[in-house]
Amino acid sequence: MTFGRFLLRRAAFAVLLVVVVSSAAVLLTLLAPGDFTTESAFGENVAMVQKRRTELGFDRPILTQYLAWMSRALRFDFGDSLLYMRPVSDLLGERALNTGVLASAALVAASLFGIPLGIYTGIRQRGIGVAVVRGVSLMFLSMPPLIASLAMVMIAARTGLLPAGGMVSSGAGDLSWARWLADVARHVPLPAVALSLPLAALLERLQSQAMQRAISEPFVRAAEARGLSRQSAQLKHGWRVSLGAVLGFYGLMIGSLFSGSFIVEVVTAWPGLGRLMFDALRARDLFLVAGCAAAGGLFLAIGTLLSDLLMAAADPRARMWRRS
Repeated sequence: MTFGRFLLRRAAFAVLLVVVVSSAAVLLTLLAPGDFTTESAFGENVAMVQKRRTELGFDRPILTQYLAWMSRALRFDFGDSLLYMRPVSDLLGERALNTGVLASAALVAASLFGIPLGIYTGIRQRGIGVAVVRGVSLMFLSMPPLIASLAMVMIAARTGLLPAGGMVSSGAGDLSWARWLADVARHVPLPAVALSLPLAALLERLQSQAMQRAISEPFVRAAEARGLSRQSAQLKHGWRVSLGAVLGFYGLMIGSLFSGSFIVEVVTAWPGLGRLMFDALRARDLFLVAGCAAAGGLFLAIGTLLSDLLMAAADPRARMWRRS
């Protein structure tokens, strides 16, 4: 199989994933009791609510509503948000950019800590330092994102070193670009650390296990026999091979970062896709829920493709288009 056909198959998989995920979100929202009109009917009588349901088409059969939404979605028309009264595509573009900033910062932080610590525990395998690192990793792996987010908000509120929430300070719209970026940079660390802690712990475990397998391979001992020191052989040859498993996880991690920052964004008031999805679900905004689900599925598909490409870059034997 050529690389072009491989990319074409992955693109088809991405489209199918987006369709399935967004369709499931639409159908589940339609099947749940109530709708946007009932959630927003404050002080309105039954006749007014029924009139709005008829205007929005919510009184039609579920299958009819789904097919009507699908026919628009196939033309890349995701409709207008009932909650924000704006096109869903515009909202997704803005919030995806905000989530991208947060996810990138969390990914960098997790890599800077998880990869070196995984190399250390993978090579050493025993000792007090290894036991401490593995104990801390286990603690962060077991910590729910909600607890990590609340802990970071509490620390920020108590110390005052960082803003306790949001993406920018009030009145930041009047700042120059340089000062606005500096203000955003002050708000990023809190949610980024909360999001990166379990990822760093998971990267440490994956890198450690992959490193242990790699340094036990015959080619590492052969490198030592050619005159390289044990440490040089492990780092120069073993680490490159161990990267295959770790990089394979990176793509999936990128997808999960974009689509799985739900709790962290809600707790820290970060205006990203997770917060947008929360508001859409709470308001029963059908079109916005479907759009957010489609965005999450697209990010996951892109992450899967990146995972395959990164694995191929680290280890040519992992090139799926040559094996297929």
